Amino acid sequence: MHSVVVLSQDPMRHGDRALGQKLLGTFLEKSIALGGFEAIVLLNSGVKLVAQDSSVLAELRMPGERGVDLVPCGTCLAHFGITPAAGKVSDMDTILSELDRAAKVITL
Repeated sequence: MHSVVVLSQDPMRHGDRALGQKLLGTFLEKSIALGGFEAIVLLNSGVKLVAQDSSVLAELRMPGERGVDLVPCGTCLAHFGITPAAGKVSDMDTILSELDRAAKVITL
């Protein structure tokens, strides 16, 4: 089953920020156990997670090293002035294609 995780904020902004970073890091470390996990789509401020100074960059690279595509939105990267330290810059057509193929979309 093709599964996609969507990260649209930097990171889990509701509640305590430090706790959100810790939870997201743990989620990313454990996410490779998800069946059919094939892509992480990063939108809006979620693209800050692929920046060089991201607190979860190492954890975000883990699924990528296991073949999970990291799909940061190019328009969002440009808006925030970010050069990604992980993933391949994408466009909305690619993002929509990932979401369309997905049998399951997990939004954090």
